[in-house]
Parts: sequence; C-alpha cells; structure tokens
Amino acid sequence: MSKQKVAFVTPGSFPIPSAGSSSVERVVEKMVPWLAADVEPVIYGRSAKGLARIGQVGGVRCVRYPAQDKGAYVRAVSASARRLGPDLIEVENRPGYVLTLGRRHPATRIWLNLHSTSFIGADAIARERLRASFRRAERIIVNSEFLRDEVVRRVPEAAAKVRVVHIGVDAERFLSRWKPEGAARRERLRQARGWQGRDVVLFMGRVIPLKGVHHLLRVLPRLIAEHPSVLLVVVGSPFYGSHRTTRYSRMLQRLGRRLRGHVQFVPYVPHDAVPDWFLAADMAAVPSGAREAFGLVNVEAMASGIPVVASRAGGMREIVVDGETGYLADPARIEQELGDRLLELLRDSQLRERMGRASRARVEQSFTWQATARRWLEVLAETAKRP
Repeated sequence: MSKQKVAFVTPGSFPIPSAGSSSVERVVEKMVPWLAADVEPVIYGRSAKGLARIGQVGGVRCVRYPAQDKGAYVRAVSASARRLGPDLIEVENRPGYVLTLGRRHPATRIWLNLHSTSFIGADAIARERLRASFRRAERIIVNSEFLRDEVVRRVPEAAAKVRVVHIGVDAERFLSRWKPEGAARRERLRQARGWQGRDVVLFMGRVIPLKGVHHLLRVLPRLIAEHPSVLLVVVGSPFYGSHRTTRYSRMLQRLGRRLRGHVQFVPYVPHDAVPDWFLAADMAAVPSGAREAFGLVNVEAMASGIPVVASRAGGMREIVVDGETGYLADPARIEQELGDRLLELLRDSQLRERMGRASRARVEQSFTWQATARRWLEVLAETAKRP
C-alpha cells in the first residue's frame, strides 16, 4: 500500500528552519520528520534569504513561498498542493486558511492543528467563519486538554472532531543535569556565566504581560531576604527573533535595577541556545496567565532535569505534576504561592534533585517528538477506519 501524502501548511509568519521562529513552526520542524516512515509529508512555509525555494527539513521536502501577502501565500501553496495531490492537508493554527484551501480543494481532507487560542478569538475571526472552518475540518488537533475544552466551549458542535496530541522536545538535545555529559556541560556553563555559588531561577519566554514576569520581580525581594544567593535570570524579549522593547519590558528593567546583583536580563536567544540556559539553572518559573494553551518551556525545563514552578492554569496542569516534578501555583494567589514554592526549592537541594530527576523521566515517557508523532499517526489511523 502506498503512503498517504500529507501537506503541512504553516502560517507563513516565519521560515522553516529558523532560529527565531515561533513554537508553531518549531513543532512542524521537529515533529513532521518522525512521520516520514509512515506517510509522505511535505511542509509549506515562508521563503527567506539563504533558503532554497524547495529544500529539506529533517529529510522532509519543504516548499517555500513569499508570505508578506498572506492571501498570495495561501494561493501559491494551493497551486503547489494541486500539483502534489495530497490525500490530506493539515493547516497549522490558522482557521481562515482552512476555508480558503477548502474551497480550492473541495475533494481533499483537511485538518486544523490549533497551537493556541490566538486565532480562534472574536478579534481574530468572526464566529460564523470559525464555525464554518470547524465544519470543513475533518479533524481538529489541539496540544492540550485545556485547548480542547476552549474549542468545544466556543463551537460545541465541533466536539466530536477534536483530538489531543501533546507536543514535546528533543530529549537528546536537552541534556539532563543528572547525567554525566549534562553535569559536565552545566559546570562549564555556570563558570562561564559567573553563577558559582548562586541558586538560579530561570524564566524563559516572551516578555509580555501574559507570561507573568512581573510576578517574579515582585516576589524577588522576599526571596532575596530569605535566600540571599538567589539569582533571577529572565531570558527573552517581547517579540520573536527581535530585541525590540515595549513599555512593559522597560518597566521590568526598572524594577530589576532596584534589585541589582539579583536579576539578569538576557535578550531573545535563538532556540538552538535554549537548552544551555535551562541546563545551567536550578529551577524554572512559568507564571503564565490562563490562556497558556500548553507551555513548551515547561517540558524543556523538565527535560533538563530541573523542577518547574508554574501557574495552575491552561495546559500547564497537564505537564507539571504538582509535588512530583515541581509545583503548581494558584493563579488567584500567584505571588504568595510562587514565592512559597520557590523558597521551598531554594532551601532544599535534595528536593530539587528528586523533582528534577522525576521531571526528566516524565519527559522521556510522555513528551518527546516521537511520542507526538505516534499520537498523530493514531489519529490518522482512526480516520482511515471511518465508514
């Protein structure tokens, strides 16, 4: 039996591969190559200087088009897909593209893979267009139970189509601090950064209000008073692939100047550099708001063998096991509980090790790209059995 042809259509916001892409493109780049043994995938993405129009991403064919004009981008993708003749088109995180491609490929099965709530809100798409998009989609893939519930709340009639496929990390690239290779690299990194004798709390992500960095700056004076060796490291910028600032990020910098010696701000780093920041830290803090659909940084931190203190919100409740791989803080009491839990970890190195080892084990069991691909293929097999 010949393999099914599957076209993965990314939003066109960032090229693939790209050190400065969003998590949408990263998921496609990392997960799709694991499908190649079972299906014949093709990735569609944005063109960029230095990237061939037709190339390879992890051994998978990648076709690139200019995407300054999103309408022209989707039309170009559609024309290419017509020549390809895919059995299935999967649209990544853009319900509107489902409608456009659905009209142009009326006989082709189309899936929608939602990575967040960003493009299903009223400010992004009219309710009737969203319902029409969900009607056209054969399956709606989401990365968390939280996001599934959000989809069903907005469009109840779509419930039977929604399937959860958790995303993951490259467990070989994210070294565990508890294994010899990771321990040696961690020591070199901490020496190079002058972190000897410091207990490092790491925030990694976009520096926007939703991510809750201000909560960390507000609890830090208490942490310093009770554990003077603490160092908060904030890695990230307001925008993907950019060092541009905003009023919010400048406000955080002002707060940080009052706590000199205990706060370090690191502008946006490419994703290739992310593993080393987690590996060198002692714990991660993820105080995001309720709309965090998954929170890939939680899994990346856990893969590095460090515990996570995260909000009991969104999809993070499905990743962090409270009291086992870290702690979940009540969003209604976020600063009090964030401070309490971080202090517990700062004071107890054995607790950090126990939770860090459990974190790595949980990632290896449930949150690798191989596991993501297996679950995706299960959904594909399920649709093949339909009447």
